[in-house]
Amino acid sequence: MQVYNKFSEIQTRDSPAFVTIGNFDGVHKGHQLLFKRVAQQALARRGASVAITFEPHPLKILRPGGIKLISTIQQKVELIRQTGIDTLVVLPFTRELAATPAAAFINAILAHLKMKELVVGYDYAFGRGREGNIPFLKKHGEEKGFVLTVIDALHVDSILVSSTKIRELVSEGRMRDVAKLMGRPYQIRGEVKMGERRGAAEIGFPTANLHISPEDLCPKHGVYVAQVTYGGHCYGGVINIGRNPTFDRNNDPTIMAETHIFDFNRDIYGQPIKINLLRYLRGERKFSGIKELAAHIANDVEEAKLVLEDTKKELLLICDDSYNH
Repeated sequence: MQVYNKFSEIQTRDSPAFVTIGNFDGVHKGHQLLFKRVAQQALARRGASVAITFEPHPLKILRPGGIKLISTIQQKVELIRQTGIDTLVVLPFTRELAATPAAAFINAILAHLKMKELVVGYDYAFGRGREGNIPFLKKHGEEKGFVLTVIDALHVDSILVSSTKIRELVSEGRMRDVAKLMGRPYQIRGEVKMGERRGAAEIGFPTANLHISPEDLCPKHGVYVAQVTYGGHCYGGVINIGRNPTFDRNNDPTIMAETHIFDFNRDIYGQPIKINLLRYLRGERKFSGIKELAAHIANDVEEAKLVLEDTKKELLLICDDSYNH
């Protein structure tokens, strides 16, 4: 997949383009239907499949602090690549772009792509004042020679598949429902940070620690069954997300994701890891001391291993390489 940051970077092609536009936060099952449509049409008609998205998310500019994202731009590019799209255009979103008339935006696409079909979700609109809605696009398609295809709303187990709903479910810790809507587990990732070094020395359970930024979507505080990917291998684990109330952190507001990785003893400080959250086990709580905390972690580990054993076949499909527990 070729990735561009503006239309003018795209080499002129004679082949028809089949295009979808959206924010695609989370690249959930509804988005996947759009990508599937354009990829299939491009293959059948010997054309190019093109996805257009924006960075940062428009609401980060238009409503600062008003949205927590499911996926980073890096995750979004990775996930779109997996759908078989030929070309991804990641347009820098600015207030100037937000003020662009929808007609001018469509003309910019047509100036660089021989667009034969535009595929959008049932509720998508873009351009100044969101004037680029479904009736607008249908009318312009008739005038300019491209077909508009609108993908209907998708429901899974009677739940509407949408980025908004997924954010809600993540904040409630409903990770099994999140996975149903996304087609994969919710994932956090980052570089392992130095913690208080209590895990192995005092508690008996070493942890790999990530900081969760206030800018990021934070799952419900508590303990989860996890799948950890590091160095191309997958490991079972148990993770606590929160502020670790058992220990006095001097009112430190930092939210930590502390993961005990099963059968793993490597030094990975400063290294990138990916953590899939599979199931919520219990809420975060303050214990009387290290002994009580360690006993509860031991129980969490045993429960997590049972969950991982039950879902082992599913995990093999999720992970790139081998799964160890």
